[in-house]
Amino acid sequence: MKQQVHVYYSGRVQGIGFRFTAQRLAKELGITGWVRNLADERVELVAEANLETLKAFLSRINDIFDRHFTDTQVNWSPATGKFKDFGIEF
Repeated sequence: MKQQVHVYYSGRVQGIGFRFTAQRLAKELGITGWVRNLADERVELVAEANLETLKAFLSRINDIFDRHFTDTQVNWSPATGKFKDFGIEF
């Protein structure tokens, strides 16, 4: 069963290639959803896939960017199925 993860990353997370890296990783893993910068300097990410794939995705993001995070808020819910691919929202 597919899940959705909705994450807010705080810290020095803009201007470091976060969105493009998240998009590349998501495409490699077959994850759908989106990522975007917020006006308050956080990054918001919504991703859908099976639970193990999402956990691997988040782990890879943490491995690359963990030193930039001051806070991470993660919320899990059932997938909506409304995404066709993984994009960068502006």
